[in-house]
Parts: sequence; structure tokens; C-alpha cells
Amino acid sequence: MYGGEDYNNQDIYDDYGHTGDPQLDMEYERNYYSKQMPENVKYFLINFCQAIKEGVIFDIQNMYENTFPQISDHHFDKSAWPDEQEVSALVEHDKVFLILYKELYYRHIHARIPGGPKLEQRINSFFNYCDFFNLIISSPSPVLLELPDIWLWELVDEFVYQFQNFAQYRARLADKSQEEIQQLCVQHNNVWSILCILNVLHSLVDISNIKKQLLAISQGNDPQTVAGEFGEHSFYKMLGYFSLVGLLRVHSLLGDYYQAIKVLEPIEIHKKSQYSHIPACQISTSYYVGFAYMMMRRYADAIRTFSDILLYIQRTKQLYSTRSYQNDQINKQAEQMYHLLAICLVLHPQCIDESIQQVLREKNYQDNMYKMQCGDLEAFKMFFLFACPRFVSPCPPSVDAPMEDYVKDPMEHQLQVFMDEVRQQKDVPTTRSYLKLYTTLPLEKLASFIDAKTDDEIKTLLIRLLCFKHKMRNLVWTKGSNGLEGQFQSGSELDFYIDNDMIHIADTKVSHRYGDFFIRKILKFEDLNRKLKNITI
Repeated sequence: MYGGEDYNNQDIYDDYGHTGDPQLDMEYERNYYSKQMPENVKYFLINFCQAIKEGVIFDIQNMYENTFPQISDHHFDKSAWPDEQEVSALVEHDKVFLILYKELYYRHIHARIPGGPKLEQRINSFFNYCDFFNLIISSPSPVLLELPDIWLWELVDEFVYQFQNFAQYRARLADKSQEEIQQLCVQHNNVWSILCILNVLHSLVDISNIKKQLLAISQGNDPQTVAGEFGEHSFYKMLGYFSLVGLLRVHSLLGDYYQAIKVLEPIEIHKKSQYSHIPACQISTSYYVGFAYMMMRRYADAIRTFSDILLYIQRTKQLYSTRSYQNDQINKQAEQMYHLLAICLVLHPQCIDESIQQVLREKNYQDNMYKMQCGDLEAFKMFFLFACPRFVSPCPPSVDAPMEDYVKDPMEHQLQVFMDEVRQQKDVPTTRSYLKLYTTLPLEKLASFIDAKTDDEIKTLLIRLLCFKHKMRNLVWTKGSNGLEGQFQSGSELDFYIDNDMIHIADTKVSHRYGDFFIRKILKFEDLNRKLKNITI
């Protein structure tokens, strides 16, 4: 139709490079923008688009996990990737690919650009997520799109992170002009709102029927029988599962710890499952579950959750040690969990795995743990502020609020809740240390130890002993998929009662069965030795 004409002749284009013919315009855009970016970037984008079109999971995952970070380091370390207009011409305006590309584009800006994203970029990122979720949720039939599970997890995780980041940005009024505040409060009032976030995550959970599938698995049934038209696709099923973890994180950021555990009701959080193959997802889940347990004063459950995941990190670290972007995040959360574990062990002493105990000794947690045992509130505060999530408020400041920073308000509120609990039991370690020395102890003698002389001080001592009994009884999970259920158990290694001003003390700690311990280690060593011999052969 157009044979024999020279399309490199610029005379046929208008001032904007348009001829009115779609095919010619597309060719012009491709030639124009291709001159603006390196050849390897063009080649990568074209092949990335083709792999996503064809649904080649291996190629998609390799490009997503390896090639994209490598090109980012080489060409876009402190700058943004080419914008949508430049890329669109290369990939023939493929709508689905452009949405996915922009998700990576804005994620890169949040992570790499000095000073962070601008307001316009934050808003555009939100609307791009809306386009993606509308595409897959509003479709009358499942969208035939295949993405690797690691991308699906990081997409949901990044969605929640950008909500958290925007909420903190929105709460900083001191560095904003009145015009910016008007724009945020009037023109873009619903951008990154908590209702939008919850609506998206719950919609993904519902459309995937992931709760029914998890329930069927726990009952030993085939999940495909309840998966439905959308849930039988791995794409929707994994998005639904990761959205449950996203809801756990959102509710934790809002300080609603009961609801945070409640949303995970279908997931057997104390057992490994077929869905726990993404290390970052498993670690993030344990971090927020353990933190929620700690804030609900379920210290035994928090200690078990932190200990299990920290052991998992120790044993599998070599699997992700070469991936720096994952390694940094995992190391940070692991460090936070060691701090939270130290807090829980001070408030609720119990035996933990020796390898975890060894890390606590090597990293000099012991000095601060000793300070906390002695009632040093500053040590508790320091550990909590380092290890807690960056809380957000569900309601942004109003347009007529004083021009101040409100970022720290949610954090200070949660810190106050935590410190109130610490103050209630700051004397418990001292009381325990005295009681451990005796089998019977006159109340008058214990009073002399703590300089209690008047009748009021004696009454305070009785309250202190009652507080010890009360705080050592926790609700502890024992079985089932519901992490909120459990039985009240005493976590103290000693018990006591008072009769005629005499304290009778009993050691309830069960002695270690060292024989069983050494037998297990010997069998484990023999099994390991046998495997090594087979490998050598």
C-alpha cells in the first residue's frame, strides 16, 4: 500500500511528528524515542513485553529478578526509567505491559530517587494500581495473565508500602504550602485512602475464594472444588493469599492487632504450607503476627513466632544471600525481630532455641536485656522504637489543621500503650528474683528487701505479688487455624500462694531431659554423615 515511499523524509510529518496515519505515527514514535535510550534497555523492554504476552514464566521471572535490577544499577541508579510515552512506542502501546511497566517504574522512583517521589508521581502511581486492579477484578472472566509469584507478592507488598509512605507524606504539613494542602484535601482527597486500600485487598481475597481454598486444605479436601472460576488460576489464587498478608500489615499499621490476626484466620500461621515458598512473604507475615501478639500481651505466642522464623532465616539464608535487594530487607526485619524477641523474653522469660540465644549473646543484646530486667524504661523505649512498624493514621489531617507535622502521632500513641504495659510489670523481674531464692518466705521479710515499711507499702507489695501472678498468665495458642484462640497458661517457672503472711513457693520448671537431647543430636549427626557419604560416592 505504501511501497516505494521514503518514510525517513520528515516533510510528510507535522510539527508534532504526526501524519494522521496510525501505522506511520507508530513507526515515527518508535524511531524517535529509540534514539533516546540505550540499546540494551530497548532490547530488554521489547523482550520483556513479548515474554509477558506469551506467558513464559521462566523468562519473566529471570528478567524481573535479575535483568531489571541489573539495568537499574547500571543506567538508572539515581534516575527514573524511561517514562510511559517513550516505552509505549517500543512495545506498540501494549496496555497490559504498560500498566506492569509503570508499576516497576514508580516502585523504582520510590526506592532509588533522592528525595523520594513528587506528589504527581505518587498520585499517578495510585491510579496505575487502580488500572491494574480494575483490569483483573472487573473482568467478567479471568484475565489470562501469568506472572511469577515473587512479582505478585512484591506488587501487593509495594501497594501497601506506598499507601503507608503516602500517609506519612500527607501528615507532614509543616513543609507544604497552602496550595499543596488544598490540592491534597480537595482535588485528591481519595487518593491512597484507607477505604480504597481495604477495598482492593478484600476484593482480591473474595474473587480468589482463597479463604475457602485454605479451609478445604486444612480439612484435607481438594481446594479446586471450592476455588471457583477465578480462584482455580494460580494468578488470582496467589494474589488472594498475598492480599491476606497485606491486610495483616495494614491492620498492624493502624494498631488494630485483633483484626490483624483475625484476617489470617484461614491460614495456619504456625505451620508451613504450599503458599510459604516466598521467603520475604513468610518473614513479613511472622514479623507482623509476632508484633501483634506482643501488643496483645500474648508473649508466649510472640516468642514462638519470632523464634521459628529466626531459625528459618538462619537455615535458609544462603538461598537469598546473592540477591541484595531481598537480603537487605530480610536482614532488617530479622534485626527488628531480635529486638522484639528480647523485649518478650524480659517480660515473659522462657527457654528458647540455643542458636537464637547464642545470637542474642553475640550481638550484645544481653546488656540491654539486663537494663530492662532492672526496670530501665528507656531501654524498653529504645528497643520498641527501633523494631516496631511505622504506624499511620487512618484519617489524614484536615485542611484547616495547624501547619505541623503529624507523622509521629500514631507512633507516640502506640508507644504510650506499650510503655503503660511495661510500667505495670517493671517490678516483676525483681519480685521473681527474690522468690526464686526461697521455698518459704515471710511477707515481712520480702517487704524488708524492697524497703516496704508502712501499711500502705505492705498493701502495695501484695498488689505487686498479685500483678506477678496475673502477668505471667497468658492466652497461648495450642491447636487449630485460628491464631486468636488458645488456653490460659502460666509462663512462670515458679508458683506461690500466701497463707498467714507466709509465702509458699514451688518451682514449676521441668528439668531438662539431657539424654533425649543428646540422642536427637547423635541421630541427626549420623543422618547428615550418611547423606555426605552418598554425595561423595
